[in-house]
Amino acid sequence: MSESVLVALRDASFAYEDGPPVLTGLDFGVREGRALALLGRNGSGKTTLMRLLSGGLRPAGGALLLGDVPVRYDRKGLTRLRTAVQLVVQDPDDQLFAASVGQDVSFGPLNLGLPDTEVRARVAGALAALDITALADRPTHLLSYGQRKRTAIAGAVAMRPRVLILDEPTAGLDPEGQERLLTALDGLRAGGTTVVMATHDVDLALRWADDAALLTPAGVSTGHVAELLARDDLLRAAGLRLPWGVAAGQLLRGRGLLADAATGPRTPEELAAMAAPPELRP
Repeated sequence: MSESVLVALRDASFAYEDGPPVLTGLDFGVREGRALALLGRNGSGKTTLMRLLSGGLRPAGGALLLGDVPVRYDRKGLTRLRTAVQLVVQDPDDQLFAASVGQDVSFGPLNLGLPDTEVRARVAGALAALDITALADRPTHLLSYGQRKRTAIAGAVAMRPRVLILDEPTAGLDPEGQERLLTALDGLRAGGTTVVMATHDVDLALRWADDAALLTPAGVSTGHVAELLARDDLLRAAGLRLPWGVAAGQLLRGRGLLADAATGPRTPEELAAMAAPPELRP
């Protein structure tokens, strides 16, 4: 699998007007084909980082690169960026504005000046990807919260980005809604979309992501999700706890049920298999 860097910040810094620096000297990249979980306490800079990557904010120092090319913050440059990188904010009501689901999802492709046939194809594909085809004509104000979440994501997917950045996409969803959304994201990843998810849920990050990025006062640390989320020092600095799967893996190793180099469980099903007697393990 290719692991080229699709979008990256190099030596980037940012501060809001009359405020202290939020990010300083940041080097951060999103690798193709790797699901990335972005974690950190409130105020750590996650939202700022996502908005910098998607062009909603401009770094005060350093550069944003799309591939190997610095992004230009004129109309042409931002259009190029936003056809490759899409951000979906946490609250869908901040993003939805059209009268119906289909109209809202079509807004981005229409703004690209695409032919009607292409717009319809993109809308149909995005609705299918998020499992909301039946809602195409539904007024957005009649949607449930979970349906509004998936509609907002579908609007970004219709742009066919290479990188989809999601701010707390499972927040406010019940367990069934979370599973439906994660299934949809798995389908997008299988179709070649690289997904970045900001979340406070370390258990979700361990289960879902390939890599993790932890934002702490000392900067950002990135690495394989199971290795990074086993670092007590980084988790404390990020205001997070140890994932249950990592804790379970440590317990299994202590009882000789898991080899030292083996990865611990990510799901309850994996835990049950690891804890079963040898003759009953798959």
